Amino acid sequence: MTARPENPTRTHDFVGIGLGPFNLGLACLTEPIDELDGVFLESKPDFEWHAGMFLDGAHLQTPFMSDLVTLADPTSPYSFLNYLKEKGRLYSFYIRENFYPLRVEYDDYCRWAANRLSSVRFSTTVTEVTYEDGLYVVRTEAGEVFRARHLVLGTGTSPHYPEAVRGLGGDLFHNSRYMQNKAELQKKESITIVGSGQSAAEIYYDLLSEIDVHGYRLNWVTRSPRFFPLEYTKLTLEMTSPEYIDYFRALPEATRYRLTAQQKGLFKGIDGDLVNEIFDLLYQKNLGGPVPTRLLTNSSLSGARYENGTYTLSFRQEEQEKDYEIDTQGLVLATGYHYAEPEFLAPIRDRLVRDSQGNFDVARNYTIDVTGRGVFLQNAGVHTHSITSPDLGMGAYRNSYIIRELLGTEYYPVEKTIAFQEFAV
Repeated sequence: MTARPENPTRTHDFVGIGLGPFNLGLACLTEPIDELDGVFLESKPDFEWHAGMFLDGAHLQTPFMSDLVTLADPTSPYSFLNYLKEKGRLYSFYIRENFYPLRVEYDDYCRWAANRLSSVRFSTTVTEVTYEDGLYVVRTEAGEVFRARHLVLGTGTSPHYPEAVRGLGGDLFHNSRYMQNKAELQKKESITIVGSGQSAAEIYYDLLSEIDVHGYRLNWVTRSPRFFPLEYTKLTLEMTSPEYIDYFRALPEATRYRLTAQQKGLFKGIDGDLVNEIFDLLYQKNLGGPVPTRLLTNSSLSGARYENGTYTLSFRQEEQEKDYEIDTQGLVLATGYHYAEPEFLAPIRDRLVRDSQGNFDVARNYTIDVTGRGVFLQNAGVHTHSITSPDLGMGAYRNSYIIRELLGTEYYPVEKTIAFQEFAV
C-alpha cells in the first residue's frame, strides 16, 4: 500500500523504527486494532531478511507456526498458511509434510505481508529522535516529522567483524553477503570459513559440494570445542516460555550474563541433520582420495594480515595453547551479529536505562526507558530475556505483550504458563 504524507500535527500512539520480522509482526497484529494508531519506518526500499543466505534448500530452524502472527492470533489474515493459500501452494506444502519453511519462502511471505499493510513506510531513514512535551519526535532524512507517545525499536542486529580483520582490506566478506560473492569466491585457489554456527555450516556444505568442480582448498575454523548441534529437544524448547522469561529476568545480573555465555548452543548451534549431511558428504568425496579440506576446532582468531591477494590468519589452539597460521585467498566470516545502539537515539539517551555492562536494561515488559512504559525494544535482550529474545516463535508472544502495554488491556491472549517443568524453587 502507498502511504500518505505525514500530517505534522498528528500524534501516533507509537512509532516503530526498523522492519525486521518482529516489528513486521507487530504491524500485522496492530493493523486490525482501531484503538491503536501506529506507523512503521524502514530505511530499505522493501522488506529484506538475510537475502545473502538464500542457499538452495536452506530453511528456518523453527516451524511455520513461528510466523508473524499465528501464535498470537491463529485467525489472522497475515498468517503463513494464508500466504500459502493465496499463492496457490497450500496443498503442496501439506503434501511436503515438512514444518520448516524454506528461507527464501519465509522472506517472500514477509514481503507479501508488508505490502498489504497501511502502516508501513519504506525508504524512510530516521535521523533523530527527541523527547518534547511528553512525546517522542522522530525526524527523517527527508524532513518528515512523526510524533508519538511510544517508540518500538526494531532495528535489529548488524554483522559482526572480529577485531583482527577490521580495516584489513581485500575482498573478505561476512556470511550475510555470501550469495552475492559466491561466484567470485569460487575462482580462488583457497577459501577459509571462520565461524561455528548454522551459517558457517551451510556455507561449508555448499562449497564442499562443488569443491571438485572448482578445485579450491577449503578450510572451516571455529573457536568452539566442537561443531555443536542446535539443542532442540522438547523440554529444552520449554525455555522459550513465559515462565522461563520470568525466571531468567529475576536472576541477578551477573548470573544472567554467565548463563547467556553458556546458552549459545540453544539458539546458535547447527541443525543436527546438517551436521550429519556434512559428514556423509565428506565420506562420499573422500572415496576417490583425500579431499583438500580441513576442519579445525578450538581455534580463536588472534590476528590477520593481507598481502598480494592472500590473507595470513593467526589462530590460537586454546586447548593445546599453541599458535598456528593459515594462508588463504578467500575469507568468509560467519561470525554472527551484534546489536549496535542506533545513533538517532543520542538525544534521548538520558531517558534510557542501562545495566552495569552499559547494555539496555530491558524490563520484563520489554521497555528500556525511565518510565517503564515509553520505549519498547525488539530482539536485543538475550542478557535480560535469554533465548526468547531472538526466537521467531516468541515474537508473537512479545508483540501480544507490547500491545497489551500500549492499550492498557489484553487484545490478544498473553500466555502466563505453558511449560510442564518448573524453573524456580
